[in-house]
This record gives sequence, structure tokens and C-alpha cells, in this order.
Amino acid sequence: MSKRVGIVGAGVTPFKGTWREKTYYELAQMATREAVKDAQVPIQDVDAAFYGIYNDIFERTAIPEHAIHGLLGMQNKFGIRITTGGATGAYTMSAAHAYLAAGRFKTALVLGVEKATDCFDFSSMSATPEVIKSIGWSGDSFFEQPIGWSASDSYAEVVLAYKDEHPEDLKPEITAQISAQLSQQVRDNVHAQRQFDQVTAEEVLNSRLVAYPFRELEICVYSEGAAALILAEEDTARAISKNTGNPVVWITGVGESNEHSFAGKNQKDMSRIMSDHDASHRAYGMAGIEDPTKSIQIVELHDAFVHQLEISMAEFGLAPLGNADSLIEENLMTPGGKYLVNPCGGLIYCGHAVGASNIMSAWSARNELIKRNLKTALLHGTGSTIAQYTACMILEHE
Repeated sequence: MSKRVGIVGAGVTPFKGTWREKTYYELAQMATREAVKDAQVPIQDVDAAFYGIYNDIFERTAIPEHAIHGLLGMQNKFGIRITTGGATGAYTMSAAHAYLAAGRFKTALVLGVEKATDCFDFSSMSATPEVIKSIGWSGDSFFEQPIGWSASDSYAEVVLAYKDEHPEDLKPEITAQISAQLSQQVRDNVHAQRQFDQVTAEEVLNSRLVAYPFRELEICVYSEGAAALILAEEDTARAISKNTGNPVVWITGVGESNEHSFAGKNQKDMSRIMSDHDASHRAYGMAGIEDPTKSIQIVELHDAFVHQLEISMAEFGLAPLGNADSLIEENLMTPGGKYLVNPCGGLIYCGHAVGASNIMSAWSARNELIKRNLKTALLHGTGSTIAQYTACMILEHE
């Protein structure tokens, strides 16, 4: 019988456009220090480390995690690195959960770190981060990458196919309103890259077009930073909780799905993000949730683009597929509405330090569940070509 697993500690660094004064080693140490402090557990008592690091090019080393392990004080203990595109953080949590649930370890560190913008683009000879080029190499490097494929193009393919099927959905005034709402929510997140970048829906609509239909204020910002969690199996988690006085937030459901990575209806229905649908419903099944609209209160989802946020909410079963605009039109996610969506500001306003992003979302979901005395949150990470990878978790606060 598998063991119950919960979050007993969490910490994040500030997310910044560039951490010029810190290496990724130092960012990893900063987040870990905050997480073990929160759990009141010395690093010597942590049994294993799970590293979420998306891209070797960002860190300028082929095995970024090898030096971090000893620097954190984890030498001679288990350590493994996970990389699954933008879903890296969520998959890293999933891997740690599996090992703890199987009884391999009592405690685990889940750490995501990224130095995504500490680089120079020699193609344009500008300070534009090499991020876009690096992500291009993550997809089809034989055909699409040489002709200029980017992350924005990839997600736009899905959004445009969805709009072909549902031409009345994802209206520009709705996506603009969602971005403006996220910019208000981020004001309470002192770690956010864009904490004070409040915008109006009109300003979003007037921002420059990046890749149709995405405007500049509707897309995530790449960041540097780190986030860490301490997970523990049930008996250990309860002992830590008794010591700290902080409640355990349990991981009651986990689900993953990887789609085919190439476009085309023979392999992938471009109008759907089936990885989101399958992963979320697998997590619901494990958690015993029959109707997510009656159970989910907080959603911390991977909002690479506002349009994708809407489609993902529909794939989760929290809004009708084809009428995702009801999130705003029927006040499902407006302030005081049915769902609290990305209270941290999401990846668009808090920032997207790829390997750390979903772990930051878990930090936020845990904080909000405890602070608001709510019960259930859905955590989501997605990424890679046309939203190939997805991992979802159900978090529950007793």
C-alpha cells in the first residue's frame, strides 16, 4: 500500500529578469535554505534530492545538478534530475511523490532552479536572451527550428486550431481582461518579477503583437530564480507539522500525460490540449474527485499564454470547452468568483524560471490553502512543443 505524501516546507527566491549577482548554484542554495527553514528540518535529515532543471544551455554546463548536490549538503545521498520542458517542476514533484509513496525515503527536497536569461544572442548581436533560440532547439531541430520556430509559434498553432473549432471563444477583450486581473493579483507576491506592473485591459489590447493572436502583455516573461519544497511521507509529515505548527498540505492526486510532439490530426488534434485533459482527470481519479467544479477552489496553472490558460481551464473541466470565456463572462474566475486562479500572478506576472516555475506555483497554492483556510487546489505544469507534456496534482489542506 502506498504511503500518503505531503508538503511540509517551501521557499522561493525572488524571480528576476536577470540575477546578475548570483550563480544558479547560489539561487539553488537560497531556495533550499528557505524551504528547510520553513520545515524546521536540517538538510542532514533530508533523504533525497529531486532537481528540476530544464535546459543545460541556460546553465552553461552539461550536468548542472552535479555541483549543486554537494553544495546543498546532500553528498552521498540520492539525487536525480528531471527535465520535461515547461512541465519540469511539476514532473519533478511527481517523481519525488512516487519515491516517497513507495517508501524509499521519508523526506525529499524538490528543487527547481534556472538562469534562463544570463546569456547573449550572437545571431542578433544583442542582449536579447538566448532563451528563444535554446527553446527552438528543444523542438524539431531538423525542420521547424531552422525556419524560425519559437515557443510562441508553437502555442499559437494550438490556439488558432481551437479558434477554428470555436470561433466565438477566446475573444480579445476577454484575454485582455484576464491579463489585467493577473496583474492586480501579483501585487501581493513580493517575490514576483513584475509585482508592480499593473495594467488595464485596454493597455493589454494595445500592446504589440508577438505572434498572432498573442500580444506582449498576454505572454509569460522568462525569469531567473529558484523554488524548493520539502516533501515527507505521512508519519514524518505529521511529526514535522507538530513541531512547526504548520498544517500539512497533502498531495492526494497525481496525473501525467505526454502527447505526440508533431502537428497534424493523424497524431494530434491541434484544437485540443489532450495532455491537460488526461493528466488532470487522472489526478482527479486518484484523489477521488468526481466533479471538479464542486471540489476545486484554487488553480495554480502554467499560463505560458492567456489563451492557453483559458483552454487549459476548459480541458480541466472547470469551464465548458468552446466557451472558456465564461471564466470571465460568468464570473467563474473574477475576484470573488468560483475559482481563485493564479493568485501569485502566474508565469505572466510572477515570472517563468522554467525548472522552478511549477514548484513556485506549488509554494503559492500551499500558502493560499493555509491562509484562506480552503481545502483543495489543482496544480498544473505544461510545456514543450505544442503543449506536449503535462503533469497535474491535487493538493488538499485538512
